[in-house]
Amino acid sequence: MSEIESKINEILMEQDDSINYEEEKHLIDDRILDSFAIISLISDLEEEFDVRINAVEMMPENFNSIKAMAAMIRRLQG
Repeated sequence: MSEIESKINEILMEQDDSINYEEEKHLIDDRILDSFAIISLISDLEEEFDVRINAVEMMPENFNSIKAMAAMIRRLQG
């Protein structure tokens, strides 16, 4: 797991530590994260990684897994 992925996992675990986020591939599609959790997550990711997540990035594909979120962060840090 990369450093970015580890930090995303920490952020997610702070929200709900009963989920094995490393294994989940459908956090949005399976409704594991609700809308409040997503809004909170976006805010935390923006703060932690000093990026701006615009509306165009707010699609399930970017938030379904830690790997997808890490790829989005890397792209935004570009």
